[in-house]
Amino acid sequence: MRESPKASVTNPVAWALDPAPGEHPRAQSVAFAFLRILLGLMWLYNVAWKRAPDFGQDAGNGLYKYTSYAVEYPVLAPYAWITEHLILPVFPVFGWVVLIVESALAVLLLTGTYVRLAAVIGVAQSLAIGLSVAYAPHEWPWSYFLMVGAHVVLVLAAAGRTLGTDGVRAGTTSARTLGQVWAGVAVLVGVIELVRSAGDPLAASGPTLGSSDPSLSLGSYNLVGSVVLIVVGVLLLAGVRAGSVAVLQAAAALGVLAAVSLYAQLGFSDPILGGNTTSAAVYLSLAVLAFLLGRHASSGGSTSNTPTSAESHRL
Repeated sequence: MRESPKASVTNPVAWALDPAPGEHPRAQSVAFAFLRILLGLMWLYNVAWKRAPDFGQDAGNGLYKYTSYAVEYPVLAPYAWITEHLILPVFPVFGWVVLIVESALAVLLLTGTYVRLAAVIGVAQSLAIGLSVAYAPHEWPWSYFLMVGAHVVLVLAAAGRTLGTDGVRAGTTSARTLGQVWAGVAVLVGVIELVRSAGDPLAASGPTLGSSDPSLSLGSYNLVGSVVLIVVGVLLLAGVRAGSVAVLQAAAALGVLAAVSLYAQLGFSDPILGGNTTSAAVYLSLAVLAFLLGRHASSGGSTSNTPTSAESHRL
């Protein structure tokens, strides 16, 4: 007789060697959520160097440089032809498309919103990147195989059901818990950046919370950007705790305005909020979360910290 799932967990060796280990839905859901958030952070970091208005075309660097590798070091001849004749001649337009797609991937994956759709887009974008740079010097083609594979896993997994708005809609994640987690992150990041920006409060590009060494960043913010981030976080927290649609809508509106202000100024003038495209994606993530939690509350959804028993069985 096979060992029960519970016994397998208490015996790590047996569990590790079991050819068909018992089902552990909650642990699997957490693991899928971890993978989703990890991929979301990957896209969040990578939008920072997608810089309007020319995306590196004039200087021959940035996104333009890496896109042109598809022609210089072709992986697939048809894709190289498309890049040379259809993409590079209208590169600023292509650059905005890439920025929009990758920002959307960061927002949707981090917030756990329409994760399967985001994962399909992630597969396509990972393939496009791989076809551009996989054969370039100092690249590791397996990076892109793994990116594709990770997104395929999310296509087939319910990765938004834990700490995601998909889970709020499915009844497997508490709207209040999700909102409180994001509000805590927003306020913490805002306070850290507020303190770090004290030396130059209105710097055109505030201090960056992150580093190129681990390729991880939550954006850059000056004093104004930090205060806006804190206010959005406080509104989100107040909204989910009180179940107030109006307060959540205010948080969403402020987040959208902050993101739009950055997109409107990047590459043309010094951003008032001292941010970059990663900062804009963070503001948008908070806005999407607040908007969807507001819709959930307006439809009569509960903001209780505990899903109903019927809902939790679906986890």
